[in-house]
Amino acid sequence: MATIRSWLRGVGVAALAATATLSGAHAQAPAAAPPAATPTASAPTASAPRASAGTIKVGILHSLSGTMAISETTLKDVMLMLIDEQNKKGGLLGKKLEAVVVDPASNWPLFAEKARQLITVDKVAAVFGCWTSVSRKSVLPVFEETNGILFYPVQYEGQESSKNIFYTGAAPNQQAIPAVDYLASQEKVQRWVLAGTDYVYPRTTNQILEAYLKSKGVKSEDIMINYTPFGHSDWQNIVASIKKFGSAGKKTAVVSTINGDANVPFYKELSNQGIKATDIPVVAFSVGEEELAGMDTSNLVGHLAAWNYFESVKNPANTTFINAWHTFTNKPKRTTNDPMEAHYIGFNMWVKAVQAAGTIDPAKVIDAMIGISVPNLTGGYSTMMPNHHITKPVLIGEIKKDGQFNVVKTTPNLVVAQEWSPYVAETKDLIADWRAPMSCGNYNVALGKCGGAAK
Repeated sequence: MATIRSWLRGVGVAALAATATLSGAHAQAPAAAPPAATPTASAPTASAPRASAGTIKVGILHSLSGTMAISETTLKDVMLMLIDEQNKKGGLLGKKLEAVVVDPASNWPLFAEKARQLITVDKVAAVFGCWTSVSRKSVLPVFEETNGILFYPVQYEGQESSKNIFYTGAAPNQQAIPAVDYLASQEKVQRWVLAGTDYVYPRTTNQILEAYLKSKGVKSEDIMINYTPFGHSDWQNIVASIKKFGSAGKKTAVVSTINGDANVPFYKELSNQGIKATDIPVVAFSVGEEELAGMDTSNLVGHLAAWNYFESVKNPANTTFINAWHTFTNKPKRTTNDPMEAHYIGFNMWVKAVQAAGTIDPAKVIDAMIGISVPNLTGGYSTMMPNHHITKPVLIGEIKKDGQFNVVKTTPNLVVAQEWSPYVAETKDLIADWRAPMSCGNYNVALGKCGGAAK
């Protein structure tokens, strides 16, 4: 069914492709709807978002305490900056924007409680938030029940498409798979350590990566998989195992989905045991400039990260963004990172959608989002596709001594997200398209229906 799936992805998207091209984007194989489909039930409704006292409320749902605060606090701050900048432009629909900030405190059930509060009590028009996939999974039923809107700015495992979520971070084919391809082709890696924090994002991403590696001829004995809890600090035995695994005479690399503050002792232990990037390179998916700012990077030089944005990218849009960030925070050395760019893109898309719809009504804004293109910070434009994911470039960067990245690989074109992995048997026939008449997040092209279980 791969041919059918590819055909469905490639047909009927001339308008979206034209939008991207006119905006400077050259996307690959966007998703599209077939001529007929079984639609899902109509979305539930909640009390309408409120423009209280002449304002439009915007929810910010990021951990300001706990293990994920190291990564999420900056995302709260960049949202405050973006809202402030929009207000200086006159606001939105003639009203000022008002930020409503809550702290779910790295507590996954609390994310759901705070999301419900933002939507039903604070009456926000949209929410920008979450980092981990477990936090996103926690709030997803709330947004679908109340017909709220969430912009999720972090790379994730895919295998999902909700009408009420816009995924502005990377899917696996926009980060993990290109990183593996780079290591195989440029570093000649033959043995793979898939190391992650023990929750849904690393486990599902590694399921996809394991299947992908095996499809490329890698044997099971050349793949080592390890998981550790959030906040893990004792890495001595695990790093020793990685070192032993890498001593078999084949080039070995670590593909890291370790999240949060556990990265600090992980990299420290690599250094303690004398593992350099020239020996066993690590490519990380959750370590960027913000995380490196709290580490001694002198022994991390040459290790890698795969993102869709680096602060070191040189272009006028990024320079303007960085200068605005330094001015807003009054910290001239404070770093920027990939999830910040994702919020930058998502927020500007939301503004354009509200302007196009002429209202903050969620149903109308959701419909208006598809096809919107806005500038990204790497020098082009990103477009919201029918699967509620955006087009992105993929960048591979080497850590430098100053905690910045030297970009060593950039995809020539923007990459369209694969929301469902073609490498996993249960999802290889699924696509998402939230345009009518399909309006479906898991259309099974083999069975010809929405919500169809995989064969």
